[in-house]
Amino acid sequence: MDLSAFPRVTLGSWPTPLDEAPRLAKALNSPRVLIKRDDVNGLGAGGNKLRKLEFLLGQAIEQGADTIITFGALQTNHGRQTAAACAKLGLKCELVLTAKVPMKGDAYERSGNIVLDHMFGANVHICADAEETVKAYEKVNHDKAVTLPVGGSNGLGTLGYVAAAQELIDQLDDRGIDNALIVVPDGSGATAAGIALGTELLNWSGKVHAASVSHSAEDAGQELKTLATEAAELLKAPAPKLGHVTVTDDTIGPGYGIPTPDMWSVLKLFAETEGVILDPVYTGKAAVKFRELAPQSEVPVVFVHTGGLPGFYGYAPEAVAQF
Repeated sequence: MDLSAFPRVTLGSWPTPLDEAPRLAKALNSPRVLIKRDDVNGLGAGGNKLRKLEFLLGQAIEQGADTIITFGALQTNHGRQTAAACAKLGLKCELVLTAKVPMKGDAYERSGNIVLDHMFGANVHICADAEETVKAYEKVNHDKAVTLPVGGSNGLGTLGYVAAAQELIDQLDDRGIDNALIVVPDGSGATAAGIALGTELLNWSGKVHAASVSHSAEDAGQELKTLATEAAELLKAPAPKLGHVTVTDDTIGPGYGIPTPDMWSVLKLFAETEGVILDPVYTGKAAVKFRELAPQSEVPVVFVHTGGLPGFYGYAPEAVAQF
């Protein structure tokens, strides 16, 4: 898959590690478990959005942008990584954030990702509703500003995880693994869509399971297909069939960003077996599905760790009560 035609900036250290997790595998009674560590990049505390931003900001710079505008919830990982990338590249960053999650208190409203947003020099606009969001956006938008979608999820951003799919399959090949189950969180969609499209374009024999953390399986599946199709069009590839992909929504709980007992227990499991910290919003919810699937799998299971550690501290009071 040749991605050289697309403008791209370097934000991450690739490839990220693919770690064996034998103690986690033993705890789950699973034959083999691996963790793809997209959480361990240095820039902006790491995370999956850096792969998308390499393409999105590469295009923005080519277009002459001096300002990047994007959106998200208060504890948006995408916003934090966008702010860090803009700091590195000398771009102004405007974050238009909305209280989408029913969480209150200083930990959620002032710490975690949001304090890092300020440290990276972003201008943070906190909005109560859609009307305020529109007004804030109109105030900061101008001719040399480029607007990025929530989560960096569009066809171009999806290419970041098409590249990641190639990287991951190469790592699996190096270990003699030609068939596996990849479990990936699905929020705004481009991470899972890129993995799904990339593995299909490579004619890989394994399967992909996208665990939605925010939308119904029907909506998340449609969004994944749309993003994968947009990315395929950019690559001048056929529309993807995605027959090897499953999307589920049964680990979301009461809603996006709302903790569940299962989520807290799987965070403890990863931490005490492998020393790996998940976040309560994305990886924690997806890992609940991973914990269900791993014991049933006859092939190795790969968990794509998309990062989000700073967001964990936004849930510190709830975590203290659990542990």
